[in-house]
Amino acid sequence: MRIFVRVADLGGFSAAAARLEMSTGAVSRAIGMLEQHLQTRLFQRTTRRTILTEAGEAYLDRCRHILEEVDEAEAEANEARTTPHGRLRIHSISNFGQHYVVPLVARYRQAFPDVRIDLSLAQRIPNVVDEGFDVSIVSASRMDDSSLVAQRIGSAFSVLCAAPAYIEKYGEPTSLESLEKHCCLQLVTPVFPGDKWRFDGPNGRETVSINNPVFSVNVPEAMAAAIRQGLGIGFLPAPAALDDLRRGSMVRVLSPYTLEKMTVYVQFPSRRYLNAKVRSWIDFLQATLPPMLKSDERILHQVAG
Repeated sequence: MRIFVRVADLGGFSAAAARLEMSTGAVSRAIGMLEQHLQTRLFQRTTRRTILTEAGEAYLDRCRHILEEVDEAEAEANEARTTPHGRLRIHSISNFGQHYVVPLVARYRQAFPDVRIDLSLAQRIPNVVDEGFDVSIVSASRMDDSSLVAQRIGSAFSVLCAAPAYIEKYGEPTSLESLEKHCCLQLVTPVFPGDKWRFDGPNGRETVSINNPVFSVNVPEAMAAAIRQGLGIGFLPAPAALDDLRRGSMVRVLSPYTLEKMTVYVQFPSRRYLNAKVRSWIDFLQATLPPMLKSDERILHQVAG
């Protein structure tokens, strides 16, 4: 089509070939193939002139509009590769997203105001491709889906907490084994779906079975409320526990122990032809999130101490 338009504009095969830096024979063959495909003659050729046929004139007008659309589409695609803009669909585990991702979105948009953020918070690991997410932020001991790119951006952990009133009434556990004598609360998440709590502590990795939790829930905010009410001892992701520990509405128990550290990953479908909004968001996360995670870890140890 582009060769056809250039021949029509310049009025001849030789002139079009010179402008396109092609041979005259290559231009002639291209027009011949186009006419054969259309089963229509586009030019009347004489020794001195190349004139559009009636069908050629109608086709030329359509070709101009089509090629303009193609040029605009290519420009938009190239801009998406080079300039962050448009809608960015992000998934994050809920509490992690509230504590870290939402503040980072505000900072990111100061740098890239043409990007609109669609953030979904959920206590599950989504199918990134099928659900149409550009990026997913998850924590896990390992990533199983090899079809996705997963980049490590830090680590996160959970801690055991109780209300001061509970400790006053039932006492504080002095060892992992003594948890069996306490009212335990189970936070059910994709990371901790079962009844075994895996701890990292002075003796390395240890596992405790929680057979009869008195309360189970799948949202950290609800677990925090249950702990504040004195229902028992439960674990919370570090960001969900920090404010209550600072205020004294919770205390950390068995402070030498944390529940198994999880790696925080940012997942996305492919490294190839990564558009600018996804690439800039991933780069931004890698620059800003690890210091936030480290800072909260230090604060948590200070509060516990």
